[in-house]
Amino acid sequence: MGCSFDEWYNITQALGETNRVVMFHRPGLGESEISNEVRNTEAVVEELNDLLSVLGVIEQIILVDHSYGGLCVQHFVKSYPKKVAGIVLVDSTSVDLEELDTLDLPVLDEDETDKIWLEKCKTYASMEQEQLRGIVNPTLSEKLNLVPKEIKQRLLDFQVRPSLYKAMYSEISNWKQDAKVIKSLETTLHVPLIVIGRDKEFSIKMEAQSGLPEEKLRIFEEKWQELIIKQGKISNNSIIVFARSSSHSIHIDRPDIFIQSVSDIVNKCT
Repeated sequence: MGCSFDEWYNITQALGETNRVVMFHRPGLGESEISNEVRNTEAVVEELNDLLSVLGVIEQIILVDHSYGGLCVQHFVKSYPKKVAGIVLVDSTSVDLEELDTLDLPVLDEDETDKIWLEKCKTYASMEQEQLRGIVNPTLSEKLNLVPKEIKQRLLDFQVRPSLYKAMYSEISNWKQDAKVIKSLETTLHVPLIVIGRDKEFSIKMEAQSGLPEEKLRIFEEKWQELIIKQGKISNNSIIVFARSSSHSIHIDRPDIFIQSVSDIVNKCT
């Protein structure tokens, strides 16, 4: 949610040497247009299904996600299980994400509740792009600054499009109901699944540097890890991996682990 597929540039360059890689921006993200339709995981499922048809993809696919994309992937594979050969969930949002709301973490919640994010997204969506640029002040991490110049510019421009925040507003508004719908789809999956979770201790250390209390961060990270482990039950053919020295952005911090996981899934499917 709120991230460009250009963050995956180095990974897709590597995987594209031996695989056909397809990425797409959901409506509102990047140059994908958005109107007033509801943005939820069901919409993404049908958009992906339509995209595969337009591209003439008839073979089974390996689905890869990150964060919110994990809800979309889980919804897709439960809706179209015969179209999926394997899955890689990268620090994916859990269908039990409401459990995070039960944690008593007022300090952490000051800037991170759904309500606060919805208010921010609604405000940003109403602004002009240049006005938004001055407020968001887009920057890139050290590792993303190493990608080609044109990719860097796209990443910076991505963050200041009002349509992005319009899409996020709708996605956040619906994601907890989406999770309930996905849980209600009782489908036994047998496809190879690799669940990659972030490094709990590394994440606590990084977040603590911003002044947040370590004991509260630990409560949150332990629950997040519990939900990651639980995702292994999505399929009866799963592996769980925790990427050392990685934050939530595992694809940026540890692309090696991600690439190896995709390669392992490919090998299982051939």
